[in-house]
Amino acid sequence: MCNMMKAHVFVSLLLLFVSWELCHVNAHVAYDNKAITINGQRRILISGTIHYPRSTPEMWPDLIQKAKDGGVDVIESYVFWNAHEPSPGQYYFEGRYDLVRFIKEVQKAGLYFNLRIGPYACAEWNFGGFPIWLKFIPGIEFRTVNIPFQAVMQNFTEKIVSLMKAEKLFESQGGPIIMSQIENEYELIEWVIGAPGRAYAQWAAQMALSQNTGVPWIMCKQASAPDPIINTCNGFYCEGFTPNRIYKPKMWTEAWTGWIRKFGGALPFRPLEDLAFSVARFIQSGGTFFNYYMYHGGSNFERTAGAFISASYDYGGPIDEYGMLSEPKWGHLRDLHKAIKSSEATILSSDAIVIPLGVNQEAHEFRPNTGACAAFLANYNAYPVKVKYGDTLYDLPPWSISILPDCKTAVFNTATITARKTTKKMTPALGNALTWESYNEGIASSSDSGTFTLDGLHEQTVFTKDNTDYLWYMTETFIDPNESFLKNGQDPLLTVMSAGHAVNVFINDEHIGNAYGSVETPQFTFAKNVKLKAGVNKIGLLSVAMGLANIGTHYEKWNIGVLGPVTLAGLNEGTRDLSGQKWTYKVGLKGEDLKLPTDEGSSSVNWEKGSSIPKKQPLTWYKTSFNAPEGNDPLALYMDTMGKGIIWINGVSIGRHWPANIAQGNCVPCNYIGFINETKCLSNCGKPSQTWYHLPRAWLKPTQNHLVVFEEWGGDPAGISLVRITI
Repeated sequence: MCNMMKAHVFVSLLLLFVSWELCHVNAHVAYDNKAITINGQRRILISGTIHYPRSTPEMWPDLIQKAKDGGVDVIESYVFWNAHEPSPGQYYFEGRYDLVRFIKEVQKAGLYFNLRIGPYACAEWNFGGFPIWLKFIPGIEFRTVNIPFQAVMQNFTEKIVSLMKAEKLFESQGGPIIMSQIENEYELIEWVIGAPGRAYAQWAAQMALSQNTGVPWIMCKQASAPDPIINTCNGFYCEGFTPNRIYKPKMWTEAWTGWIRKFGGALPFRPLEDLAFSVARFIQSGGTFFNYYMYHGGSNFERTAGAFISASYDYGGPIDEYGMLSEPKWGHLRDLHKAIKSSEATILSSDAIVIPLGVNQEAHEFRPNTGACAAFLANYNAYPVKVKYGDTLYDLPPWSISILPDCKTAVFNTATITARKTTKKMTPALGNALTWESYNEGIASSSDSGTFTLDGLHEQTVFTKDNTDYLWYMTETFIDPNESFLKNGQDPLLTVMSAGHAVNVFINDEHIGNAYGSVETPQFTFAKNVKLKAGVNKIGLLSVAMGLANIGTHYEKWNIGVLGPVTLAGLNEGTRDLSGQKWTYKVGLKGEDLKLPTDEGSSSVNWEKGSSIPKKQPLTWYKTSFNAPEGNDPLALYMDTMGKGIIWINGVSIGRHWPANIAQGNCVPCNYIGFINETKCLSNCGKPSQTWYHLPRAWLKPTQNHLVVFEEWGGDPAGISLVRITI
């Protein structure tokens, strides 16, 4: 009898344990009119974006832990299609692109995950995250009712979902993924293209729902998102956003912490007081999910940046590009999150009552029938005020909100920063200056191997397939000895019209100049009077891509490269159009073919050493080596003395450099008071668009690290230095 009893108790306990485990593993994620619910419990969820490829796997645990320590509940990232399917049906999920490993690191930290599949990302990422091979599928049109596009988009979405299911990463399987996103900021495209856009959005939604992930789907900036998909807001402010159904929660998927750094543009920043103010205003207005874009911005390593986007993607996040806390931003937001969480149950149990307190002053009071009370006291004026709430007077700075978790004690004000402020210090990381060697790339010739000749000018990516930034266009023109300009000295005008993004121009193997566009106007014209000789003259145009467009209606149809016309004006015949004649093409650089950025490739050529190393010479490769500095401090390269090109460490590119492109903008003192936009607060005017370039420690060997720089315009490598970054 005793043994039977023991067996009965054991079975009962086992069933109870299994029941608890099943409940825990098969957590139910849903939503109601107030919030995302997990196992039936409403949650205020604080999220932060960390893009896994913009840092290294070695950095991931620390970044995620710092986000958690800052009060973040959810990590969010896009999925980058072009990285994961570089050619049709060939998938890659390793290194910085190990999506499963990244999500499991989030899970280890005890955080949730928002999987933004898209698969259109935008994200200032090359081609918006789409693989370049999509562009060449016959009949394809991006992001509309188009059978070729829909087929590959669905195939990739299913690939990602099946990978997540296989690894049991959805919350319904016991994993951390509590929601997924299909498409991305499609509302404007839908408005532009009309009925096909509306039909496509409906199709995308139904396709996503058919994946049966067990967690909700969202569509950001998509007012027409069909049930049960939740439409969400992106922007600097989202307090006025309303979901398209009364039974959906108010969610803010991108609270912009800063803005994009572009080559040629000043550095935008967002005052911390305004960022905190916007978040508090969103919560007091009924919001229950918000995500910082970016929480850690990271770097655009290799050639992953979109058109004219810098190698730095810091974005003004609470964790900086190098993985260090940006103080006081991180600490001030942490304190904001604590204040919000202290009122979580009260906020989620009631709707706010708005109580006027004065001109542009109000209280949002949450008072459920439990007897609890929480209040947000807001001052929207440009001057400080005293407001009476209850029996107490409260001081409110300009453009600020105070949080009172008990309707009595103000525990946080968005404009009163008490978190510590720190300053980053750049100090030399090596005892001696770097010793450089050089190799002359040289100017391509029609006799080079790998060249081909066609009639007319052709689009660049048709030939490069975006495997390189570079494409040579070469032709010849004959000048009659009787041309008047040979006698009067009035040199003819060479005009080169390009669809983007930059060009270096050579006449008879002499560099005569360059020209480039911008993110707003990638097209540009090179025009210069050039010296020509009687007889045959060689014209060489090195066209350079600065990343591919990442946004726009049907941007798959946008072109880059020298598409002409290319003309010579001032000849006896008037203007000669060279566009339609025979042109010889060469894809990429000789140094790329030789794999000069690698140890093995660099040994295949003779490098100049010592005092003979050229400076300010276009089309020059430079290399050096160094031992890894001791310690764990982040490292960066100072590149101010260089012009334009690409940097590699041990064969891996840390991105494009372009210090010669000086930041333009209106940098005036910026007050946090009043609504922000991308041009209100700027810094760095009149200086190089980017000075410091992140060099990940994980990419270094203990000794003999191989640093290679390709310089297009001409620079002085003696000014390059390796620095360590400390607080």
